[in-house]
Amino acid sequence: MANLIVVGTQWGDEGKGKLIDLLAEFADLIVRFQGGANAGHTLKVGDAEELITHLIPSGIMHSGKRIAIGPGVVVDPETLVSEIEAVQKRGLLQDTSVLLLSNRAHVVMPYHRLLDAAREMAKGSKKIGTTLRGIGPCLEDKVSRTGVRMCDLIDPQVLEDKVLARLPEINALLKHYGRDPVEEKDLLPTLNQQAVKLAPFVSDVGEAVRQEMDRGKNILFEGAQGTLLDVDHGTYPFVTSSNTVASAACTAVGFGAPRIDSVVGVAKAYTTRVGEGPFPTELMDEKGVHLQEKGAEFGATTGRPRRCGWLDMVALRYTLAVNGCTSLCLTKLDVLAGTNPIKIAVGYKLSGKEIQSFPADIRAAAQVEPVYEEIEGWDEDISDLREKEALPVAAQRYISRIEMLLNLPVDIVSVGPGRRETIVIQNPFRRG
Repeated sequence: MANLIVVGTQWGDEGKGKLIDLLAEFADLIVRFQGGANAGHTLKVGDAEELITHLIPSGIMHSGKRIAIGPGVVVDPETLVSEIEAVQKRGLLQDTSVLLLSNRAHVVMPYHRLLDAAREMAKGSKKIGTTLRGIGPCLEDKVSRTGVRMCDLIDPQVLEDKVLARLPEINALLKHYGRDPVEEKDLLPTLNQQAVKLAPFVSDVGEAVRQEMDRGKNILFEGAQGTLLDVDHGTYPFVTSSNTVASAACTAVGFGAPRIDSVVGVAKAYTTRVGEGPFPTELMDEKGVHLQEKGAEFGATTGRPRRCGWLDMVALRYTLAVNGCTSLCLTKLDVLAGTNPIKIAVGYKLSGKEIQSFPADIRAAAQVEPVYEEIEGWDEDISDLREKEALPVAAQRYISRIEMLLNLPVDIVSVGPGRRETIVIQNPFRRG
């Protein structure tokens, strides 16, 4: 058996969905443990088949696998119903027992989205850059103990009671931002319809996961966003509203840390970021535009263009340590073809002094100057290659240099968006 967690080690969009899709073949159960519809996985199988999911775990593309949305995920019922209908049209999820939806997961209500948009607009130039999906306000209700959970959503009377209790404060906040109030009659009919469609999937996910662990099954845990967007460990306040790190799987799903066998960190061969906040290695020139265009760097959830820059070893060393990663998956190596030389940030300078740690203070993070090391590039198209030894020598050296700087093995290298466009050096499920 093996319990394996996949986490993003940058600012999200690292290609976790593709890796989960790849590793799902070796798993019995795939569990989404945090985040919400503010994250998107773009899955591509074959030449044209593409599926974008925001809540349904990436393992949905594999028949015979069970997938779960854990207690730590905040669920937008409108989005989830839409995704379920979309995958069912593809002939997937015909058996409702395949998908488990936690009865403890909190629900993103329509008023959460309204409040999210009102606040972000009011900030003007000081906006955080949220996806406007209502995630922050939903999690505020969670920690203030005024939230609606899935077990409440599927009980019409409990749902009505909770909505009536919450609306006065919600409407006071919306009025403060100059927005129209929300009325109960505009909420409940639609929510009740969505609840009927979701009820067959609702169950105790934590208990199901623990039982599968006891049976010796292979379980794959997937998160959303990236470590540098973690609410505690990221570039606060330019972060998401939840814990994105590997250990969050334990608290969010409900099992002990000793049951984790491996943690695979996912990093692009360069760095990207969506939204506001510091980005030490960002390229503001034609090289950044080139990476954006060649890498199709546009958000799966919002369509926003991603800021692009060189690979940042200072940030990576920090995020790998925070997650306790046992190996690395390097994605989009193919995008670097034709770039020469390639730069890697191996340190920072702050006020003229070299530092090796990632700053907590975003003012310092915005002021650091990267110390770069240049690596020879390559021109060859590598998307058809399936063995590390077949890669151009310069590409092999780039991978080896990353391993040396991080003191961590690269198990998997992605050389294109398709499932088959991957070089598996070591299967993480079989490591050790």
